[in-house]
Amino acid sequence: MPETVPTRSAGRSRSRGQPKEPKSCHERALGLLAVRPRSRRELEQRLSAAGFEADEVADVLARLERVGLVDDADFARQLAEQQFVHKRAGRRAVTSALMAKGIAPDLIEAVVSGAPETEESRAEDLARSKAVRMGSVDPAKAFNRLCGLLMRRGYAPEVARRAARRALDVGDDAD
Repeated sequence: MPETVPTRSAGRSRSRGQPKEPKSCHERALGLLAVRPRSRRELEQRLSAAGFEADEVADVLARLERVGLVDDADFARQLAEQQFVHKRAGRRAVTSALMAKGIAPDLIEAVVSGAPETEESRAEDLARSKAVRMGSVDPAKAFNRLCGLLMRRGYAPEVARRAARRALDVGDDAD
């Protein structure tokens, strides 16, 4: 007679992936903030997508703002600094990143206008650092590549062209 293997608790009501007690809206918000700083709008979208009621989300966000865990102005300054200093991004790229995070337009303008360096100097620094690796590339090709890189990083076309010319030490005939 074949042996039967007992099955594990066939009568359980809980499915495998569900926690015993679902997290509260506040706990979920704190968990999101533990990963990285977030704007109010980002948190609002994530909590709403997780199924929390709009009133509950608004209450939790107001509470987190009161204690200083959600501060769009500070978040915008940190993100802009990271973009400007570490990525050497242009004004347009930083503005776009802040808009994508749900930062208010007036706050974006205030943060972006307080950039640590001028747009020209950031573009030139980036162009110089990339031009070093283009020594064996045809100058016209190197110029086009640098311009493309700078424009993808959010620099205006005329700023990108000037920075690429200076970095490659070429005249106006390059473009």
